[in-house]
Amino acid sequence: MASRRRSTSQFNLAFLDIMFCGFGAVVLLVMLLNGDMVSTRREIVADLRSEVKRLEREVKVGEDHLVSLQNSMLQTEKEIVRTEGLSRQVIANIDQTKLELATMSGKSQASRKHINALQSDLLSLDRESRRIGAEQQAELAQGTQVREFIGQGDRQYLTGLRLGGKRVLLLVDASASMLGETIVNIIIRRNLDDRTKKAAPKWKRTIRTVEWLTSNLPANSALQIYTFNTTAAPVVADLKGQWIATSDNQNINRLLATLKQTIPQGGTSLYNAFSAAAGMQPRPDNILLLTDGLPTQGKRKSSRNTISGDDRLSLFHQATRVLPRSVPVNTILFPMEGDPMAAVSFWELAFTTGGSFLTPTRDWP
Repeated sequence: MASRRRSTSQFNLAFLDIMFCGFGAVVLLVMLLNGDMVSTRREIVADLRSEVKRLEREVKVGEDHLVSLQNSMLQTEKEIVRTEGLSRQVIANIDQTKLELATMSGKSQASRKHINALQSDLLSLDRESRRIGAEQQAELAQGTQVREFIGQGDRQYLTGLRLGGKRVLLLVDASASMLGETIVNIIIRRNLDDRTKKAAPKWKRTIRTVEWLTSNLPANSALQIYTFNTTAAPVVADLKGQWIATSDNQNINRLLATLKQTIPQGGTSLYNAFSAAAGMQPRPDNILLLTDGLPTQGKRKSSRNTISGDDRLSLFHQATRVLPRSVPVNTILFPMEGDPMAAVSFWELAFTTGGSFLTPTRDWP
């Protein structure tokens, strides 16, 4: 049997070659493209990383700036709080300044009124001094000089008046002459009601003087207050014979309150006042006498309706004879018209007893 030859197709071989060549070309193309893409991707990634780093730097700078802004904001808030506090303080200072200005304005008006009153008083004193002779005026000037005295206990020097001692007796003139500084005013007020009498400027000034004296006595001293006109008696009757400690506020207030209710009336018996001082046990070691002139009566009421200056001087000397010995008499004189020898006489009393003498101004104490 004849063998048949196997026939070979040329078309099939050429097709396969073409296909392999095509695949090879595709693979080569892919490889080329992939390399370019990898290179491009790397460039893109590098660019993106650079951008990320740039953005991170910006974020860091922004965060730092934010912290700085927050710190600035906190500082600003503190400044605002401090400024508000300063503002309130300034407003308070302005209000205080306004109040002080208003107060100073009121004080200025009061000072002007006080100056006017002082000028009026000076004019009155000038007219009074012209009525007094040159010799009496010189004696009055000598009488107002402060004189030293030595008594028991500690002594305190205040405004020319010596305060001190263990037992201090205040003798307060409560006669009708304490209603005014002129005879006319005394006569007018003597006929008015009791309320007007107690409100007399001269009497109120006397009470203020007593208050000043009681508040300036030494803390370890004791006192008693007697009033006198035709007679002499303690201000508070149930405290008779007792020395009241200056620290005993209750009884001191009783003395002052009762004194304020006292009505000046009657004549003036300095004899009975000094006799009462001499009869005290234990006796005083310092006497503070508040009066306005020489006495008008002696131990008993005179039957005469008028009394001369010489008679008053004689009654004064009679009264000084019953004073307790070695006890200084310190006189505060509220002078009145028609009694030119009063200042000289009480100055002499201060000199002989080792006391002091003064005539205070109208605005004291």
